[in-house]
Amino acid sequence: MQIPALADAEELTCDVLVVGGGTAGTMAALTAAERGASVLLLEKAHVRHSGALAMGMDGVNNAVIPGRAEPDDYVAEITRANDGIVDQSTVRQTATRGFAMVQRLESYGVKFEKDEHGEYAVRQVHRSGSYVLPMPEGKDVKKVLYRQLRRREMRERIRIENRMMPVRILTADGRAVGAAGFHTRTGAFVTVRAGAVVLATGACGRLGLPASGYLYGTYENPTNAGDGYAMAYHAGAELTGIECFQINPLIKDYNGPACAYVANPFGGYQVNRHGERFVDSDYWSGQMMAEFAAEVASDRGPVYLKLSHLPEESVTALESILHSTERPTRGTFHAGRGHDYRTHDIEMHISEIGLCGGHSASGVRVDDHGRTTVPRLYAAGDLACVPHNYMIGAFVFGDLAGADAARFTAYEGELPPDQLRAAHELVYRPLLHPSGPPQPQVEYKLRRFVNDYVAPPKSGARLSLAVEHFERMRTEIAQMGARTPHELMRCAEVTFIRDCAEMAARSSLARTESRWGLYHERTDHPERDDEAWLHHLDLRKSPSGAMEFTARPVEPYLVPVDGYAPTGGTPRHLGEIHPEQVATAGPRDRAPIGSHTATRTPTAKAASHSPRILEALALAEGEPELDAFTGYLTDPDPAVRSAAVAALTESAPTGVGPALAARLADADAGVRAAATRGLLELVEVLDSEPELRTGLLRASMGSDPGVRAGALEVLRALRLGDAPHYAGLLTDPDIEVRLAAVRGLVSVDAQDELVRATTDPAREVRVATARALLSPTHLTPLLDDGDALVRAAAYTSLAGAGCPDDLAVRAVAALADPAWQVRAGAATALGSAPEPLAIPALTATLTDPNADVRKAAVLSLRAHATPEARTALAKAVNDADADVRAYATRR
Repeated sequence: MQIPALADAEELTCDVLVVGGGTAGTMAALTAAERGASVLLLEKAHVRHSGALAMGMDGVNNAVIPGRAEPDDYVAEITRANDGIVDQSTVRQTATRGFAMVQRLESYGVKFEKDEHGEYAVRQVHRSGSYVLPMPEGKDVKKVLYRQLRRREMRERIRIENRMMPVRILTADGRAVGAAGFHTRTGAFVTVRAGAVVLATGACGRLGLPASGYLYGTYENPTNAGDGYAMAYHAGAELTGIECFQINPLIKDYNGPACAYVANPFGGYQVNRHGERFVDSDYWSGQMMAEFAAEVASDRGPVYLKLSHLPEESVTALESILHSTERPTRGTFHAGRGHDYRTHDIEMHISEIGLCGGHSASGVRVDDHGRTTVPRLYAAGDLACVPHNYMIGAFVFGDLAGADAARFTAYEGELPPDQLRAAHELVYRPLLHPSGPPQPQVEYKLRRFVNDYVAPPKSGARLSLAVEHFERMRTEIAQMGARTPHELMRCAEVTFIRDCAEMAARSSLARTESRWGLYHERTDHPERDDEAWLHHLDLRKSPSGAMEFTARPVEPYLVPVDGYAPTGGTPRHLGEIHPEQVATAGPRDRAPIGSHTATRTPTAKAASHSPRILEALALAEGEPELDAFTGYLTDPDPAVRSAAVAALTESAPTGVGPALAARLADADAGVRAAATRGLLELVEVLDSEPELRTGLLRASMGSDPGVRAGALEVLRALRLGDAPHYAGLLTDPDIEVRLAAVRGLVSVDAQDELVRATTDPAREVRVATARALLSPTHLTPLLDDGDALVRAAAYTSLAGAGCPDDLAVRAVAALADPAWQVRAGAATALGSAPEPLAIPALTATLTDPNADVRKAAVLSLRAHATPEARTALAKAVNDADADVRAYATRR
């Protein structure tokens, strides 16, 4: 392609420019538009499929749901996890606004797991506090958000430009006034004038090189190459915590998370090769990663996610989540290895390093409205330094930034010509030497240096070598060649990665202590130094172009945390950080001194090639009324009808519920399944109208068991079902239908009808029933069930139902049951039993050979909180199992 002239640039104008169409960017655009601003949303890919959410989301890690967690407790947890270095005012925004954001997302159609009564099913995974809220349809979150952007009132205010990549934020008079970039398909140069700019470009996921060596096989979304970090830096904004890397446990040879947040509530956990739990610290701390890395490197490694001990129903549920919601390729990966969760535990390893505010604490410095240190420039999501902010925090700060940015109108002055020329040169330089080194080779070399010299454990010498290499690579990067707009995009990304690599190396050199466990482990400064370094480490680009640093004291806390007492104070200017002497190994004048399960592939149906499939799918791009789908929903070709159902689900026009319910009776099983999925996807936004109820009731009595089960779930969620209807399906031949009927009865508090399910032939149904019963009288028969898992569930439910004297005696006897699950359930039941019976039995149980039984005993002893219980807990602090120790020491 030819280099376009700078004078031919296309100019766009808006009040609020949002860069990045992922989690935070989408929310910033929606909120700014709702406040009346004209919004331009730029995305270098396509908003419909971009950002970290597009890779799948299995749940929320930090949901502060009233009644289940308190904002102050969450703020304290994040403060401890980040070794005291936080701006609590920003963390508190997530804590206090997160619940409203969950409800807002739910109003859009995002699904969060709820119990049968419609309450959020928050689970405890962290050692303290219940913050994990599963998302059963998390793979569809991005689709739901895109649907909001395409609403008519939003389309009038939000202009979306896909395949548009900014490379520099433009500034004038010290404030952000727009951006410069190019079109990644045509190569055209584009400028934007704006009243305010919101950066929401995600983490720097392509910093370290994965163990596989594949450039794009990263833990984070590989399209996130540090664009926003570099643009904020060159615009003059301060960045902070860049030495605090993101490092995660992941599946060996697969760029997917190990999913402890998913597996732990089902009974999965991390173990060494001997099957021993070893993680003492909490799951969202760098100290946990230090313990993990030490175990992998020891003779107790490798490390596994243990699932093979779980019952079939738990494994099946995990497969459904991990192989679809979290990573659709995960099942294929395991099948290719011949691995099955029933027979194989999952080997785990450590990810490459990255920069991410959302999962550690490295990002652009922001205040509690997402404002950076450059006026009218905002940052949100994984790019912003709000420690352990995760998905809900990204939405919260996208909303805050969008609301604040909407106050400004488009810049009317001249866009800075020197900045435009520099951006133009950055973009098109590779076209001047198209035969130069290709981007993949240069990027591989750059990121290999990151692994060799920057990844922990860190040392001053290695970090100094890194700085030298990154400086030298400026010339090599300038010589990269490109011939197409796509290659130009990749070359620009390499410049961003180099900038982030230098920031990471120099920041790590500047902080002369070890902190955050594995995230910043300095072998030459192995101790944490709170006296000198209970400070944020800020970096910025000086007027001379050098990278300079400031140590900024942590402000006094809003929520007190034991062990830390920051007082604020005057920042300590460190200036430029120079590398150590690494040209020679010691002084030149000194001599050396000593010193396979097979996978069955289903038979594929003959593909349909009807052009009406594309016509039906295209309807989703507009805002069609229900009538537009009529001809496609009744087309003779089932493939066309399925496509119409998919488009109908995505566009969700008025009347979508009854229309989808009508398709539940379709002659084709694929269409019925698509309609079922559509109703379940839209259940949060459907109206509880009589026509929909009639269709669902009819479908729940039909011949297709998948449709029957799905119809029951929608009836329950919309409060359209009743006890007689649910009870009538307790004898259905399909287990999933009977399980849905049990959940329906729970939702209407039909305990007497629910008792009928205690004799169901399927263990899964009896377990679900045991978990739902609220009366000790109703639970008593299940304590004698022939299946150990049913007995275990019944004893566990006694903890909430109340464990009277006679059943407490039975629970004490059950502590000798051969099945560890029953012993664990009995120990749990004793948490609400009379203390004279419970405490001696629980104390004796602290020597049980099974760690999960001992853990249950510890948790029940904590519930009693008597001097005798505290004495017993003191014996458990030296338990061989890390979980038992951790819960025994919690207060």
